[in-house]
Amino acid sequence: MIPDSALDTLFRQARSHNGWLPRPVSEAQLRQIHELVKWGPTSANCSPMRVVFVRTDEGRERLRPLLSPGNVNKTMTAPVTAILGFDTAFYRELPRLFPHRPSMQDDFTGPDKEAHAMRTAFRNASLQAAYFMLAARAIGLDCGPMSGFDADGMDAAFWHGTSVRTNFLCNLGHGDPAKLFERHPRLAFEEACRFA
Repeated sequence: MIPDSALDTLFRQARSHNGWLPRPVSEAQLRQIHELVKWGPTSANCSPMRVVFVRTDEGRERLRPLLSPGNVNKTMTAPVTAILGFDTAFYRELPRLFPHRPSMQDDFTGPDKEAHAMRTAFRNASLQAAYFMLAARAIGLDCGPMSGFDADGMDAAFWHGTSVRTNFLCNLGHGDPAKLFERHPRLAFEEACRFA
């Protein structure tokens, strides 16, 4: 089992941050996140998550009008905002990603299979996005995941001409503990789980 301190870093002491210290996030760190995330399991190794790392002033200004008012300041001051998307045509990569059954892509193509492909893309990219946040925490970064944006506008601004759609946003950096809210309660085991 990993040390208790690692569990604190990944879960117990980790927080969703709203404010950021003026410390940079390097390209090497962003690449390191991906190098960890890519090993997390997805169904048939489909790996549908796609990411745009917004880290320039020009990119932030493209984001600004697409954000809910409560998300503007924390995003404009974040060193990096990851736009976490899902590729609805992920199956094109399956002959390479799932080589022992190259015909797996046929399970997702055709007009009667669009809903199945969309559910698979969204479910598995969401799973990868959770790996993404854990990987970011594991390498010493803090996360601020967000809904609260114009999804159609985000798709047009950052995924235009592709089969990728936006899932959610995640600010990355070194969180400012002075801007944290009090920790909210969580459900107990008996409230959230049962045996069958």
